[in-house]
Amino acid sequence: MFKLNGSVFLPSALTLTGIPGLEAVQCWIGIPFCAMYITAVIGNTIILVTIKSENSLHIPMYIFLAMLAATDIALSTSILPKMLGIFWFHSPGISFDACLLQMGLIHCLQATESGVLLAMALDRYVAICKPLRHATIFSRQLLTHLGVGVTLRALILIVPCLLLIKCHLKRYRTTVISHSYCEHMAVLKLAAEDIRVNKIYGLLVAFLILGFDIIFISLSYVRIFVTVFQLPQKEARLKAFNTCIAHICVFLPFYLLAFFSFFTHRFGSHIPPYVHILLSNLYLLVPPFLNPIVYGVKTKQVRNHVLKIFCSKNPSSSSLTTTEIAH
Repeated sequence: MFKLNGSVFLPSALTLTGIPGLEAVQCWIGIPFCAMYITAVIGNTIILVTIKSENSLHIPMYIFLAMLAATDIALSTSILPKMLGIFWFHSPGISFDACLLQMGLIHCLQATESGVLLAMALDRYVAICKPLRHATIFSRQLLTHLGVGVTLRALILIVPCLLLIKCHLKRYRTTVISHSYCEHMAVLKLAAEDIRVNKIYGLLVAFLILGFDIIFISLSYVRIFVTVFQLPQKEARLKAFNTCIAHICVFLPFYLLAFFSFFTHRFGSHIPPYVHILLSNLYLLVPPFLNPIVYGVKTKQVRNHVLKIFCSKNPSSSSLTTTEIAH
């Protein structure tokens, strides 16, 4: 790394500032963030263990839930340890390649999570609108293809973002990133060169992933609601709608926070920087934290099997009957 005309040429290391404007209280902000991370890891691990150990949960709805849980663990782990290092241990330094790796992991996992949420919406659509064909359509082969497909889509679209930064941008005005993790636009703003190609490609990727997925999720739920409200019995309508509540509670915070973060970072120049950073952090931390809680509370099958696992390990609870567990 050396300086050329006031700019840094090919920096080997970068510095993350954390949350600009809130440096004095970052150590306190780290406490709820750490609690959310621990809850996310423990909760999603319990979901994974429960689904793996119970053969009755080896159906598309819960296989997708397991994919979501694994993605959430990886996503929160890719951001929190380094963030807490900045907040608590004053360790802001990160190598340029490690920064690109973190950026790639975060955006790939975000894209994967969005794809899994789309797959879950399609599963609910087929289960409610075409119930007799559900088992035929959502075969094990299709589940494998969907899992591989959402992962490949993320890699194919995100890797060029990294290559454009690594190969196209050589000179940087500064090596200080005003962010708590390596985010695409935050790194681009350091460049002393033309970044229009990078910004256009970033917008294209955002539309192809978030835009595409939210459009098809919305269309799926329009068809689901039309079908549900056409059911003759109120009990049948409530039962059908209840199978969708957990998924709705999961995808709404994900996409609302995603769009708030995306648009404020690109077009909200009048918004204080710390608002941008906090929104970005919440976008990555809230969904992994909420997902196991929502599915644990709203999904009876998962809740009952989790209770069964913990009660079977507790000798004093061995006398509980299945009826008591269900309640």
